[in-house]
Amino acid sequence: LCGGITELVKAGFDTLVQNGYKPELAYFECLNELKLIVDLFYEGGLGLMWRSVSNTAEYGGRTRGKRIVTDQTRKEMQNLLEEIKNGKFTSEWMEENKKGAPFLKKARKEEKKELIEQVGERIRKLYSREK
Repeated sequence: LCGGITELVKAGFDTLVQNGYKPELAYFECLNELKLIVDLFYEGGLGLMWRSVSNTAEYGGRTRGKRIVTDQTRKEMQNLLEEIKNGKFTSEWMEENKKGAPFLKKARKEEKKELIEQVGERIRKLYSREK
């Protein structure tokens, strides 16, 4: 879930920004809205979420969601689970750690350069209780 949700949020953000939306608005639409949706999931499942969002959001979600999470996406999720079950992921993870976690270190460094993270940092400072 962490990887899929992260990539979905970044893809949504990038799509909006590439089509002229201000990065701050794209951040709110893609990242802040996610928290609201997840809180509704937690509180009352998918049904509460659908009942709580606008009719427009519900219609869009119900008619367009499967264009994002396709049969190919589901097949790849099955492949990823198989890698966990057969030990391939564990072996890869152990090798990553033996080498000092070079992939993770690079990914963390690169992510800080992404626009969504830069915008998010500025926005979160506006809400910070420490000023």
